[in-house]
Amino acid sequence: MSYGGSTNDTGGRNDGGASFRPHAFDPDLQPELFRGVLTRRAVAFCIDLFVLAVPVILACLFILVFGVVTLGLGWALFWLVWPATVIWSLVYYGATLGGPNSATIGMRVMDLELRTWYGAPGYFVLGAVHGLCFWISVSVLSPLVLLVGIFNSRRRLLHDILLGTVVVNNSVRAQITQTARTY
Repeated sequence: MSYGGSTNDTGGRNDGGASFRPHAFDPDLQPELFRGVLTRRAVAFCIDLFVLAVPVILACLFILVFGVVTLGLGWALFWLVWPATVIWSLVYYGATLGGPNSATIGMRVMDLELRTWYGAPGYFVLGAVHGLCFWISVSVLSPLVLLVGIFNSRRRLLHDILLGTVVVNNSVRAQITQTARTY
């Protein structure tokens, strides 16, 4: 008995209809997109860690001084530091990876860009979940999470594979899309 919900004669297969999107970045055809990505991601992480830590350290210093001024009562605000840090990091990753550049500040400095596997730019929720999955995977697997990137051709880390994202060299991607345009 055949499936009666479709009028096409493909035998129930999906032959690449509107829902199928091929990988946008092929490491065999465009190896320059992935050259040096892992090393640059590590440096970008250090820059992002600094950007995330500065407001948290300033908030801790403010609470410290506020506690001294209030004779110790202000130190009760220290319990807010951890939840505020989590919220700050989610907003940072969501806003930067979901912004027009699809890159955190560290990634922009290192000329990297986050894209979905089919080539679309990132969006806020993807950016926030990407940051969350990164921190969870690094916390559980420590630096071993970087080994995943060595053994795949797109240099994707574990959280990239789970979320369907890829990090590419931004300037190379811009050159490829410029030459691919037809006017």
